[in-house]
Amino acid sequence: MNRTIPLILAVALFMENMDSTVIATSLPAIAIDINTSPIALKLALTAYLVSLAIFIPISGWMADRFGAKNVFRTAIAVFIAGSIACAFSGSLPAFVVSRFLQGIGGAMMTPVGRLVLVRATPKSDLVAAMSWLTVPALVGPLVGPPVGGFITTYFSWHWIFLINVPIGLIGIWLATRFLPKNEPMQNPPLDFIGFVLSGLAASGVVFGLSVVSLPYLPPAIGVITVTVGLLSGALYLLHARHAKNPLLALDLFRNQVFRSSVLGGGLFRIGIGAVPFLLPLMFQIGFGLTPFQSGMITFVSAIGAIGMKFVTALIFRVVGFRRVLVIGSLIAAASIAVNGLFTPDTPYLLMLAVLLVGGFIRSMFFTGINALAYAEISAADTSKATPIAAVFQQLSIALGVAVAGGILEISTSLHGRSLTLGDFHTAFFIVAVISAAACLSFMRLAPDAGNAVSGHGRLTAPKTLEPVTPPRQ
Repeated sequence: MNRTIPLILAVALFMENMDSTVIATSLPAIAIDINTSPIALKLALTAYLVSLAIFIPISGWMADRFGAKNVFRTAIAVFIAGSIACAFSGSLPAFVVSRFLQGIGGAMMTPVGRLVLVRATPKSDLVAAMSWLTVPALVGPLVGPPVGGFITTYFSWHWIFLINVPIGLIGIWLATRFLPKNEPMQNPPLDFIGFVLSGLAASGVVFGLSVVSLPYLPPAIGVITVTVGLLSGALYLLHARHAKNPLLALDLFRNQVFRSSVLGGGLFRIGIGAVPFLLPLMFQIGFGLTPFQSGMITFVSAIGAIGMKFVTALIFRVVGFRRVLVIGSLIAAASIAVNGLFTPDTPYLLMLAVLLVGGFIRSMFFTGINALAYAEISAADTSKATPIAAVFQQLSIALGVAVAGGILEISTSLHGRSLTLGDFHTAFFIVAVISAAACLSFMRLAPDAGNAVSGHGRLTAPKTLEPVTPPRQ
């Protein structure tokens, strides 16, 4: 397997992952500097994810129309511009707008990179390729918390965004020199009505849920926005049934494997999206730690995630997708719930061990569902499957942030005091239950689901498998 392509594409994931973990660690400091609260800053985190949800649906169409390589490089440049804008933001509205600009770049950057990888990789090598794609990307969470905490504590939070500038420039140079040139393809005209409806649906639900749990805007605005989002989603479903070339090809959900990967993975990511928001805040507000101390604790999860990447393909080949995903989702959810037992008296070594194991399991889980999504998708449909999977992924993470913030807000309103350690514990327990429910989706998979990708059963019954044809470039 050629590892050059996934490693180059991982530069984009590196920036996104480091950026998100840096911000989560630095929220209290940023809030003080721009005269707002850490909970209100959740609006900036949500704005980024809303931007992803709006623009990811057109990523596949853009890649086919203008060439995946061109779109990928342009997306990195937009992300760099958004990072610079964040560094110079002096108010919450400016910070929110800057994060939205970053999201436009991220909306094209990661899904288009994944599309390039899937098209260039035989299905039999897809699990290993996905692992290599995410190894450097996981260095982002590894480097983000301690570096972000160190910069925030001893310098200024503004510099945490400027780190993206040299990283992004290196990514553009590597993509220009090494990525295969993908010529623009003849694709149908953009489904503009579908783009508007899907954008309203995703942004309405995510932004509305965030506003409901925020003191920054009246809750009525959140309720109205959620209602608009739900109505837009219903209208898109009607539109997609009659449109000749709908933006999001929902007929792919007829495939059980694709449906379980997207919906089950989305449900699990609600909990995962909440953890990077809750954990640094709990350590800083509940434990009284500095951003740097908080980052030095949370970064250990990425070490576990990186270590798992080197054995993930073997585990899926030996055990199979169904068993690994069912058991892994339950264990990973338990690792989220354990965070709700942490107190200032908990030994640091014990917390580090728990976070290490949690990163280990979640890494295996995410590699599996990312690869499983393409297990039964033809090469011609990869540009349709990629934006759907990416939209649900980012939407669920955004919902995780909204749910976490909502739980904290409701909890504080019930006891009438500022945030306490018990509020964070309650939030961890609730999001863990939500994540554990994902196992129900994976239980519906056939025992041999995804065998063409994982290689499970190939040693015992090689004659039953058809030869795998690499996806069309």
